[in-house]
Amino acid sequence: MEIAVFAEQPPPGGVLTGMPIHVPFRKPFRAALAALCLAVTAPALTVPAPAMAGLLDNVLSGDESALGAQEHPKILAQFGGAVKDARLQGYVEQLGRNLASTTARAREPWTFTVLDSDVVNAFAVPGGYVYVTRGLLALAKDEAEVAGVLAHEIGHITARHSAQRQTRQTIAGILAAGVGLVFGNDTLAQLAGLGGTAVVAGYSREQELEADQLGVETLRRAGYDPFAMATFLETLRRDSQYEGLRAGNKGEGGFDFFASHPATEDRIRRAAELARAIPQGGARPRDPYLAVVDGMIYGDSPENGYVRDRTFAHPQLGIAFTVPKGYSLLNGADQVVAKGQNGTAMAFDGGSAAGVSDPASFLTGVWGKGANLSNLQRTTIGGMPAATATTHGEAEGESADIRLVAIRVPDGRMYRFTFLAPAGNLARFDADFQATANSFHRLTAQEVARYRPRRVQVATVQPGDSVAGFVRRMPQEPYAEELFRIINDLPPGTPLQPGQRVKVIVGK
Repeated sequence: MEIAVFAEQPPPGGVLTGMPIHVPFRKPFRAALAALCLAVTAPALTVPAPAMAGLLDNVLSGDESALGAQEHPKILAQFGGAVKDARLQGYVEQLGRNLASTTARAREPWTFTVLDSDVVNAFAVPGGYVYVTRGLLALAKDEAEVAGVLAHEIGHITARHSAQRQTRQTIAGILAAGVGLVFGNDTLAQLAGLGGTAVVAGYSREQELEADQLGVETLRRAGYDPFAMATFLETLRRDSQYEGLRAGNKGEGGFDFFASHPATEDRIRRAAELARAIPQGGARPRDPYLAVVDGMIYGDSPENGYVRDRTFAHPQLGIAFTVPKGYSLLNGADQVVAKGQNGTAMAFDGGSAAGVSDPASFLTGVWGKGANLSNLQRTTIGGMPAATATTHGEAEGESADIRLVAIRVPDGRMYRFTFLAPAGNLARFDADFQATANSFHRLTAQEVARYRPRRVQVATVQPGDSVAGFVRRMPQEPYAEELFRIINDLPPGTPLQPGQRVKVIVGK
């Protein structure tokens, strides 16, 4: 996580009070909360034409390249940026270009990016921009499965699914953008999922099946085993169940690939049927894939802080907090988001509130300036001055209760929580919200020392080695055996074979 500057006065260019004026920490994970569809109640909205005209022109003119180029930096901000591992980025880029070269759009520009995020996801936006996360790459069995993911996303672009979806979502974002401007910051408006980059809006069943078919054909043309798509879909399904188990949701996952790529048993079966219709086999190279993921960071990067179970900790900033059971944490370069059940959500960010030292004044005069705030209270959290207030949001027939919390740490930085609950339900969930805010504290030296990045380590199975033995190397992982079997495509009960190469997660 990085730090922004929250401006007390409007910065040059007409951006209204309270909006971060520094790139870090500015854009939250609106994509992860698309279902909320909220906005802050405010006076009549006016969207400044210069701020949105370029985006609208690109959408309506069908200029996919311009739209993709405009959204690319936003996506990097939302998902922790591009990986700093040049070997991993180069591998995926070369693989993607080889696959794209077999399509009808071979001569058009393509951009393949590995995102520095542990969220299991892959997606594409118009203009040939394809993204895959570190979290997804850690799950693959071999190069053919990585190729299957990229081929599927390439299929969405060649069929123009991304452009069709982006156009609908971006126009909605243009209409909603004024909400954040009137409120005085973009956090609440973007939490609504109505921003310009709708990267996880769902595809239709027909679009998914078409992308699967195009992807299988691309795998065949590139010489890979076309069954790789079906096998990786099954791995993703198992990982979604695992994430639900970790979150205590009884099988309901948190943030994952299937938010934008709905997967069913029928879809996995259909992908296998498509592969069976192809007479010849294909390659399943494993060594090149294992070579690039060996040593890859697993989970959060040190620059963005760490999510450990239900706790977010940032040793470099010296802060931490814990969310209640049933909430799934999503961490990125700009903001931390927690998604709960029953339509609840939380967002956390912070920065240097220049010229404002009192949290209550910051809340009323900077962050929430212009909003209808109620129940303003000064309080103390972790021995630090804090303030909280409530407000209400409404848009497109959906509404929510909102609790805001601002906390000032000794060095003058201001941190803030935004809590959302369905309208009329604040009392039901407010204990969870306040418990989260009250858990915010400064890390001790001993706590800081406990946090180190985890990494993927490739090991060769020796005679006498067992699954249990490798699992003991992963004591930091909840449900370690389930995870070990998922990342190595080992169904329950399947033993290891001497000489087999496996992935292990090491580190604290």
